Amino acid sequence: MENKILGLHHITAIADNAKRNLDFYTQVLGVRLIKKTVNFDDPGTYHFYYGNEMGEPGTILTFFPWEGIGKGAPGAGMATHIGYSVPKGSLDFWKNRLTQYRIQWIEDEIFGEKLISFRDPDGLQLQFIETTDPRLPWTTTDIQAENALKGFHNVTLSLRKAEPTLDILTDILGYTLSQQIDNRYRLTTDSIATAYMVDIIADENLNYGKNAAGTNHHVAFRVKDDNVLMEYREKILSAGLDITPKINRDYFFSLYFREPGGVLFEIATDNPGFTVDEPLSSLGSALKLPKQYESHRLQIEKALPKID
Repeated sequence: MENKILGLHHITAIADNAKRNLDFYTQVLGVRLIKKTVNFDDPGTYHFYYGNEMGEPGTILTFFPWEGIGKGAPGAGMATHIGYSVPKGSLDFWKNRLTQYRIQWIEDEIFGEKLISFRDPDGLQLQFIETTDPRLPWTTTDIQAENALKGFHNVTLSLRKAEPTLDILTDILGYTLSQQIDNRYRLTTDSIATAYMVDIIADENLNYGKNAAGTNHHVAFRVKDDNVLMEYREKILSAGLDITPKINRDYFFSLYFREPGGVLFEIATDNPGFTVDEPLSSLGSALKLPKQYESHRLQIEKALPKID
C-alpha cells in the first residue's frame, strides 16, 4: 500500500440509548460488535464499534450512545448518509427484513446504483447499495453471506458550498471528482477497491445540522501507519487548517481536523488493530477500558447503562 488515504476507516455517530442501538445493529442488521469500550472523554458513556469479523477498516461504524441526549437534526456541515455495500440481488431480502421490523424504507438510484434508504431507531440515515464487493461479511443465523453487509460503500456529506471541501478532498486527501449530477458530486480514490467513495450534496439553503442522537459525529479516513499519518498532518497544517496532535485511541492512532464545510474529519491508522487486547474469537465480548480508567473499573461498570 502506498502512502495514500486508503478510503474510509470508520464513521462515528451518536445514539440516545445504548441497548436499543446495540440490539438494532447486531440483531436487525447483523453486524458484529467488535469492541465494547467507553468514550475517552466521558467514561460513563459506552463506545460501541460494529464491523465485520476482524473489524476491518472500512467496515467500522461506531457510536457514542449518550443516554437521553435527545434527537439531533442532520444538515449542513455533517455526514448525513452512510452507505453500506450489500451483495447483488439482496435488496429484496432487506426490504422484507426491514418491513418485518416495521422500518420504513424507500427505493432509490444514485449514480446508477440501486439502493434502499431507511433510518435507524435514532433517525440516522442509512443506505444499502447493491455492489460487487469481495469483502467477507459477518454472518448470523438470520443473515447469511448472500445478504450480509460487506462494509461501507460510501459516505455522503451535506454542505452549503461544495468547492472548499472538494479542494480538501482532492488536493490534500488525494480523491478525484469522478461524477457530478446537478448538486451531487462523487469523489473516489484508486488506492483501494472498497469503501473508496465520498459523495457531496451541496445546497446553499440547507439548515445547519444539530449534533445529537441520529447524527454523525465524524468521518475517519484510513492510512497505513503512524508515519503516513504524520505526513498528512504536515499537509493539513501547510493548507492553513488546525489539526490535533497524534492521539492514541488504543486500536488506532488519530488526527482530527474540521474541514471548511464544517464536517469533523479524522485520519486513523490500521495499527495496532482490534485484536490488541482480546482475541479475534471473542472480540466485543468484554468491556475494554482505556488504561487511564482501568483503576476505576468498578465505578464505571456501575455507572454504565444496562445492555444485557
